[in-house]
Amino acid sequence: MSELWTNLTTRPVDLPWWWFGSVVAGSLAILLTLLLAQAFLMYFDRKVWAAVQMRKGPNVVGPFGLLQSFADLLKFIFKEIVIPAGANKVVFVLAPLITFVLALVGWAVIPVAPGLVVSDINVGVLYLFAISSLGVYGVIMGGWASNSKYPFLGSLRSAAQMVSYEVSIGFVIISVLLLVGSVNLTEIVESQGRGGGALNWHFIPLFPMFVVFFISALAETNRPPFDLPEAESELVAGYQVEYSSTLFLLFMIGELANIVLMCAMLTILFFGGWHSPIPGFLEFGPFPVFWFCAKIIFFFFLFAMVKAIVPRYRYDQLMRIGWKIFLPLSLSWVVLVAGLLILFPDLAAHFQSWRN
Repeated sequence: MSELWTNLTTRPVDLPWWWFGSVVAGSLAILLTLLLAQAFLMYFDRKVWAAVQMRKGPNVVGPFGLLQSFADLLKFIFKEIVIPAGANKVVFVLAPLITFVLALVGWAVIPVAPGLVVSDINVGVLYLFAISSLGVYGVIMGGWASNSKYPFLGSLRSAAQMVSYEVSIGFVIISVLLLVGSVNLTEIVESQGRGGGALNWHFIPLFPMFVVFFISALAETNRPPFDLPEAESELVAGYQVEYSSTLFLLFMIGELANIVLMCAMLTILFFGGWHSPIPGFLEFGPFPVFWFCAKIIFFFFLFAMVKAIVPRYRYDQLMRIGWKIFLPLSLSWVVLVAGLLILFPDLAAHFQSWRN
């Protein structure tokens, strides 16, 4: 063990200079594309809410209101940053930065198309688990550093909510990993390629887990009907109540990036990633990227529809669903899938035939 540690710490890593350049260029491309897409996704989100409520929505700034998100961005940037006198200024500023950074670095392992991923590591799922778990710290730090009771209570409720639904999300992902036999996100997508994404064997036996994952993703990202930390009638605006200007914007961008990340995970785990819904149909050239983005937009539309039509839950109902329904259901499904794969080895070989 000591010899291995000596080699790792003293032997230089022989990597070509262009490798670092390609990683930086890929990271910047993904970052800029994601930030630009979020502006239009927010516009799309507001348009969906307006259509459900029979309103017009944003329609003034730019053609059809397409530049409304950029106008909001400029407004946030030029407003004054107000930090409460009794707040811990260092932690107060660090909290939204941590939330923003962690929401974006999770995209480093998301495969958009064959070979189009910043880092195709073999433990991509574990990487996302680690990043999502650290996201709780930004929320708690923001509520505590504000030195106010309302933000602190909101941060505690949000942290409890995120931790509760991370458990069920973890068991859902384990169910997928048992069938695929890999924790690499690219291999999870490739395992669904034979049946054509949403029409393959992968989606049918895991449909209940898809429902659990979708609802848990709503709670994990504080989206309605589970936006209890931001319940205006109870806690004003949750852990963000003392934030303004750019710091508040970082919280909002981080939350939206997490929502889009959850849509990407739904696409990768259950709907075939970049594969076409029709086997072999338009899976060449730029079309894999198109299919991947189209599926993300579809799930984002579902997120927006849920916010527009489903009333908010009480906090006790939120926790009851997570611990008394989703946790036993997802855990039972893991045991069921593992038991079937052990009792019927041919079934496991059929599910993992993509390796041959």
